Amino acid sequence: MPTCDTCGNDYDKAFTVTMPHASGTFDSFECAIHKLAPKCEHCGCRIIGHGAENNGKFYCCAHCAKHAGVVGIDDRI
Repeated sequence: MPTCDTCGNDYDKAFTVTMPHASGTFDSFECAIHKLAPKCEHCGCRIIGHGAENNGKFYCCAHCAKHAGVVGIDDRI
């Protein structure tokens, strides 16, 4: 039975995610996100939406990007 790379659970319905720079076997999307999603440079939360990127750094939202000193990224108004 496949084992989740994040939590170690043996699960018969585990799945594999393959990305250009990472891959893994997981028992849930939650575990896949925890292992593979980038972290916001400001608050540290996992970015599961579009987020924002500036100079190779990722932010979960424009608010966090602004707090990190990024100019020119705005939330939708």
